[in-house]
Amino acid sequence: MRILFTIGDPYLPQRSGGAQSSTRQLVEELSAQGHVVAVMCRLSGGGWTEMSSRIKRRIGRTRFSRDTLPGHPVYRAWDPTDTTEVVRKFRPDVAVVQNGSTIPIAKSLEAHGVPVVLYFRNVEFEELEGSPADLSRALFVANSQFTANRHHEAFGVTCTVIPPLVNPNLYRTASTRANVTFINPYPVKGLEIALAVAGECPDIPFTFVESWGINTELRASLDQRLAGLPNVTLQPRTSDMKTVYGKARILLAPSLWEEAWGRVATEAHYSGIPVIGSRQGGLPEAIGPGGLTLDINAPIAEWVAAVRRLWDDPVEYDKLTTSARNFSQRPEMQPGYQVNQLLKVLKNLEL
Repeated sequence: MRILFTIGDPYLPQRSGGAQSSTRQLVEELSAQGHVVAVMCRLSGGGWTEMSSRIKRRIGRTRFSRDTLPGHPVYRAWDPTDTTEVVRKFRPDVAVVQNGSTIPIAKSLEAHGVPVVLYFRNVEFEELEGSPADLSRALFVANSQFTANRHHEAFGVTCTVIPPLVNPNLYRTASTRANVTFINPYPVKGLEIALAVAGECPDIPFTFVESWGINTELRASLDQRLAGLPNVTLQPRTSDMKTVYGKARILLAPSLWEEAWGRVATEAHYSGIPVIGSRQGGLPEAIGPGGLTLDINAPIAEWVAAVRRLWDDPVEYDKLTTSARNFSQRPEMQPGYQVNQLLKVLKNLEL
């Protein structure tokens, strides 16, 4: 089967995030099974990837450039909503449409005779740029029951729930259990809560890990505030998350955003790292029994108490470590299961 994944946002290496990581790992698993897979995405400005794309598009007089920077074919354009060129060159049998300009991309694919599956990875409905109900024969997948429920309430569509593919081999490691880790220090991810908890626990080492990249204004503010928190280390983005989880005792995920899933919780669980997170969106589904959840409006004292509970009480910590590891081994989180479920949906689409 020739499968095209589309992302209306930038893709690796220009942007790394849950959707990008999950897509890459799906592509790799499907390719290993003998399918021919490519990704189509939006190009963003700056850096070598954009420069290389510009040269290729100018020489070839094309809208899309093609590269294999993530290890598989990627088609990039400033505006990926017109899929004519990619359909002609790649000839997909089916397409999995995700994140950003979803409906315009799906309509363009359908107009060229390519059946589509919409894979909902968030509940930011404005990113759809239309209604899924307007598509002629699409099928729908969601990354959590929360995401599926929200799209059913909004558009009346029924989704097959397939959690994000998280390859355990990329994350499972022996941790020294040396710090509390907070990934993606952005306000929407609960930065204020993380800073407050770190300030109340000066004896506990915290590591804040960049993910989306930090703009100049946020960087200046963060540097200033971290200067007064000697127990907090800011670590740059890395593609080797084992180096992050290899030092984590607790993962802190106090997101204010309605997380559709909470990929970092799954990543941490593979190494038996408990998660303390917010009761937002699908994050409780991802954390399950492998950690503790709190309301985003809970007093900071409650967040501090939760961290202290796992940091200071070895019996409680060992119990949640076992729960986290066991939860990561449930069937629906195994790569083979997730790929097979997606293939069932795609084959139903071809009928």
